[in-house]
Order: sequence, then structure tokens, then C-alpha cells
Amino acid sequence: MAKNEHEGRLEQIAVTNRMPTADRGQNDALATQLQHSTYRPPEGFDAVPPPIHRASTVLFPDTGAMRSREWRERTGYTYGLHGTPTTFTLERRLADIEGARHCVLCPSGLAAIALVNLALLQQGDSVLVPANGYGPGVELAERMLARFGIQACRYDPLDPGSVVALATPSTRLLWLEAPGSVTMEMPDLRALVGQARTLGLVTAIDNTWSAGIALKPFELGIDISMQALTKYQSGGADVLMGAVLTRDASLYARLSDAHMWTGQGVGGDDAGLVLRGLHSLALRYAAQDAAGRRIAQWLMSRPEVGRVFHPALEGSPGHAFWARDCVGAAGLLGFTFRGDVAPADVDAFVDALRLFGIGYSWGGPTSLAVPYDVGAMRGRTWRDAPTLVRLAIGLEDVDDLIADLAQAFTRAHRSFDAPRV
Repeated sequence: MAKNEHEGRLEQIAVTNRMPTADRGQNDALATQLQHSTYRPPEGFDAVPPPIHRASTVLFPDTGAMRSREWRERTGYTYGLHGTPTTFTLERRLADIEGARHCVLCPSGLAAIALVNLALLQQGDSVLVPANGYGPGVELAERMLARFGIQACRYDPLDPGSVVALATPSTRLLWLEAPGSVTMEMPDLRALVGQARTLGLVTAIDNTWSAGIALKPFELGIDISMQALTKYQSGGADVLMGAVLTRDASLYARLSDAHMWTGQGVGGDDAGLVLRGLHSLALRYAAQDAAGRRIAQWLMSRPEVGRVFHPALEGSPGHAFWARDCVGAAGLLGFTFRGDVAPADVDAFVDALRLFGIGYSWGGPTSLAVPYDVGAMRGRTWRDAPTLVRLAIGLEDVDDLIADLAQAFTRAHRSFDAPRV
């Protein structure tokens, strides 16, 4: 086909595909129609799940609207990074659960921790982190913040006096975690917050364990709550997301600025999955809490077990503070073996489990088991500690989980008794 014949054929196709539209006349070609549909669905549709809005570009009705909207406010939309109806809905629901006024979403729980640090700290400042805190969060403070001239110090969360001993005039932020990561100690949050108030420090808590249900940090006077929505809020083990919540408008402004400057947006699909998980959050949390307590009690009766780590158990470090401040205990626990059991034997026990997957995280539908060398994690205070096995209880039948643990004890016990070569 000659070039002019080819061009004529394309023009004929374009003319054939021109369809009349209500607002733009009758001369728009198909390619234009595919980008600029004039159809708008009728108002009045409602359903149980909120609609999922995906957007980078947000369209304005006119330039006046573009110039008048403020991205920091939640009264309008400016750009996908700053929110859509889907993310605004999730933020509001999370704030309502925890009793906050403001919420920003982050791509992960660790990203949410980073956001708080970057929003509130600058060169020359220092931050206090709990010695039993979430490992990557502590490493972020000690290694990455150090590059910006920010000093991080570990304090003993079971000794509120250590905050006073370590704080300096440059200290700005006190991180809290309840209970402690892996070893599950419950701190005296009221005393720690009191010390922070006396020193003029902002307080931020990793409240992931409680999912905003078992512990209400703002009622204790804590300034900022951070959560990894990856865990209980999602509930499906298929989403990474975090949230930072506060009641304080000035803190929210600083968090919002840092959120924008670091580009911490989340997608509408992921936000929709977390919104779906919220419907069953209370039921799942209660079920996993009850199963976790029952398994913790059962482990206490096993001759192979040395210690069980669960804040709802009497005798657990900080149990009285858990009883005072919390209304739940999640589905997370840990235990060590009695006697001289080598790490390889602990691994053999974990490998023998059938229903417990081997993997990090928790709050999902399936149970998980992970061995931890807490001596290497914590240093001096845990130097001679045996390997700890952390169990994250899922939604399986609790009798089946107990039976699985029992058979793993039996199978692994053979390796305990085997002669060492």
C-alpha cells in the first residue's frame, strides 16, 4: 500500500470511530475518547467495602481549585502521594480505633519508625531507645541516624530511672515498646511517660503488639503511636504497611512534612486490603489472644521447657503493668528449653513442627515459629541465655497446635539425648 493510501486508510478508521459525546462535540477520535470519557456513574451507590481509588495524578475541576487546596489538610485531594478517598478512609478508621486525631500511612512499620525519627530529630539531637526494642528500629537509630549527627542510647525499659540517667540536654525523643520485642517484658509505661514529661521529651511507642486494641497509648499520655499494619490489621500476611498516629496538631504537622519530603505513599490496593482486614480485627485478635494464653499455660507444664515469655503469665517481667494497662495479650509468646540444649537441637524442634511455618512476622492466619539467639541480640544482660523459640499463634484449632508442639517435643527430644560427637 502506498504511503498516501495508508494515511488515507488511517483517516478513514479515525472518522469511523468518532462517536458523539455529551460535552465535547462529535469529532473526538477513538484514541481521545479512550482517555477522556464523559460518562459518570449515577450517585447513590453504596456497599460494605469502600471503593479502592488508585491515583498518582489527581484532577482538579479548575485552576482555582488547584491553587486553593492544601495537601496537608484532609479536606481535598492534590496528588496520589498525599492521599485518595481510600487512604483517607483507612487513616480515619485507624485513628478512631486508637483514639487519635491524626494518622499518616507508611509503606511498612519500619518506614513508620523512620518517619518519626526524621520528623522530630536533627543534627545534634539524641534519642533514647529501649534495649529490648524491635531490632531493625534500634539499628536504624544507632547506625543510620548517626550519619546525620544524631546520637542514640539504649535504656533499660524496666528501670524508669535509666531514662533520667541517660538523658542529656540534647535528648528530644523517648521510644517505648510494650511489650519488648521477642522477650516480651512489659514496661511501666506510666512511670516512663512521667519521666519523659519531667525532661520535656516527646514520647513515641511501637504499639504493633496491641493493634490499638489491647493498649491505648494516648490515655497514658504518650504523644505518638506507631503500628505495623502488616500484622493484625491486615491479618492476611500479604501486605506491608505502617501507620503513625497522634492527637497533637503540631506533631502531626511535622510528621506530615516529613511524610511528604520522604515520599512515603501507599497504594490504594494495599490500603483496601487493610480496610478489609479491619472488619474481623477484633474477632481475630481475641481468638489469637485466647489461643496464645492457652498454649503459654500448656508450655508451662512441659518438662522440656525452662521459661515461657508471655506478659499475661504471673511472674513474667512486668506482668503487673500489663494487668494494669492492657485488656488483651495478642497471640505472641516465646519459650526456652530446660537444661543444656544446643542451638542445633532447638532448630531440630522447629523443623519438626508441621503446622507452624518458619518465618518472621505475626498476626496472620497461620502460626509461625522462629528460633532467636537472644544473647547475640541483647548482649550483656542476656549473654548466657539459651536459644529462645518465638511462637506467633494463627487461626488454626488450638488443640491441633498443641498436638503439633507435643509431637515436635517428642521428635526433637531424641536429638537432645543423642551422644555429642
